[in-house]
Amino acid sequence: MHNSDEFEQEEDFGPSRSEQRREALGVLALALQLMEQSDARIGQIPMDEDLRNLVLASKKITAQIARKRQAQYLAKIMRRQDDDALQAIRAALDHDKVEGRREAQALHQVEYWRDRLIADGDGALSELLALHPHADRQHLRQLARNAHQEKLKNKPPHAYRELFRELRDLLAEAPVPDEADELEIEIDTVDESDYIAPDDFDFDSGRG
Repeated sequence: MHNSDEFEQEEDFGPSRSEQRREALGVLALALQLMEQSDARIGQIPMDEDLRNLVLASKKITAQIARKRQAQYLAKIMRRQDDDALQAIRAALDHDKVEGRREAQALHQVEYWRDRLIADGDGALSELLALHPHADRQHLRQLARNAHQEKLKNKPPHAYRELFRELRDLLAEAPVPDEADELEIEIDTVDESDYIAPDDFDFDSGRG
């Protein structure tokens, strides 16, 4: 016969209501992220076709109140998916965040060198060539000078844009370090009061 302490240790009441609510809000945040994706991207994210079609239909709803209600319905359906299915969706969206940050960093580098070449001339060009010795010195110098003159004379920025394209191609050829492990994935948060009232979740009809 078990004593009361053993009974308390062995008895499992399952997830608490607060845990269920946190999980449900996490799935709601995931549903909202899916509704912000393009149709093409939704077609690439791993999920079953019924769910994919529901996401595609949900994202077409633009009226604010109707969109919030549809997001809640989508989240309710998603909570019926198993953990592996939801994790596959999260992993795909997290990958997009990493790639997006890399693209932003690459764009920042191109803009940095473009502005440096125009402002500092040969000094900046020497620094760039030290990093990319195969670059065309004369062509970059001429583009930078022309872009500088365009700015001084308030002319259309033809050389300015061409310099950007040349630098973009040059920097894209360089090996990019894999920083995926160093990048922190920011978790999109949901304002609970904005989207759903504390007791609005129907836990029995969803997962859990």
